Amino acid sequence: MNLHEYQGKSILKGYGVSVPTGIVANSPEEAVKAAKEIQKLTGSDKWAVKAQVHAGGRGKGGGVKIAKSLDEVKKYADQIIGMRLVTPQTKKEGKLVRRVLIEQNIYYPGPEKVEEYYMSILLNRDQGRNMVMYSPRGGMNIEQVAEETPDEIYHEIIDPKVGLQGFQARRIAFNLGLSGVAFKEMVKFVSALYKAYESIDASLFEINPVIKAADGKIFAADSKVVVDNNALFRHKDIADMRDIQEEDPTEVEAGKYDLNFVKLDGNVGCMVNGAGLAMATMDMIKMSGGEPANFLDVGGTADAKRVEAAFRIILKDPSVKAILVNIFGGIVRCDRVAQGIVDAYHSIGDIKVPIIVRLQGTNAEEGKELIDKSGLKVLSAIKLQEAAELVSKVVKEQA
Repeated sequence: MNLHEYQGKSILKGYGVSVPTGIVANSPEEAVKAAKEIQKLTGSDKWAVKAQVHAGGRGKGGGVKIAKSLDEVKKYADQIIGMRLVTPQTKKEGKLVRRVLIEQNIYYPGPEKVEEYYMSILLNRDQGRNMVMYSPRGGMNIEQVAEETPDEIYHEIIDPKVGLQGFQARRIAFNLGLSGVAFKEMVKFVSALYKAYESIDASLFEINPVIKAADGKIFAADSKVVVDNNALFRHKDIADMRDIQEEDPTEVEAGKYDLNFVKLDGNVGCMVNGAGLAMATMDMIKMSGGEPANFLDVGGTADAKRVEAAFRIILKDPSVKAILVNIFGGIVRCDRVAQGIVDAYHSIGDIKVPIIVRLQGTNAEEGKELIDKSGLKVLSAIKLQEAAELVSKVVKEQA
């Protein structure tokens, strides 16, 4: 589950991670009020006005502005709230901005130069361990840094038996070129950040940039926090932060039926039981000349209600020209799935796109017979090759 920047920072602050003082606002008037409150608390006479959407690269898209007066706070908030923000991580239509985060200025003057660093915590899948990934060159062009100068990207692998050790936190601060107050602050920052990561069952922390202020203080100027959905039952307070307005409406609807659904950009909808089989089915669709329009795993209990819900969700995509149902009857019997398909077809009504059903496993022959005798415009198959040939035929006919 993705969190907004302001939500992520509130969690980080609770674990002792230094974050700028900020207040979220839903209107230009609230933004001005927030700026005044921040000025009282910090003395800041400049403010960051930041769009709150689930996407990175907001600065490049015009979603982050620095206001030098209260009038500018109101102007920028008015510009950003309600805009469709397009960034490298959004679709071409962008994302609607519903709120902004007003933050204190952390680029204040002092004896030292302000520096920006990159830091993230995530799972290193090759080693099966968490790692801290960091760079002395943070900011909006971190992808370019990784591509052009990979030697400036450092990794610290964490042993799960002992967690992040003090010497590792110190090595991170050293590799970032820090000394004095900033060195000590960074050690505390990294230690608190890792504690927060483990405590909330996160799958990703990305702080870009981490700021070394002019007085040596370290701040998380941004925060991307992703929490493992499978652990949300342990964190009701975090689960309550979910913003479904930021999610794909179709994926939200699928979640209501416990369907694992991810929208893609292809033309062949697929309904499968089992994640591995779903991936293989998507490969098969591509090899047959089509493009998968979705990943949809109905799970091991593909009854009529779930099958109907799955069909309705797939059919909401106007780009879908055909649907492939690929079911392996292990836990669930194929004849029951076949009956569910027939019932769903009757319930939904006139389905104009071709449907290919491949059943294999327990009672596969009975399931195929049910579909063949149903009188519906459904093409059935038992072997994978048969299904692939039918997909190829249908895709060519729809071209």
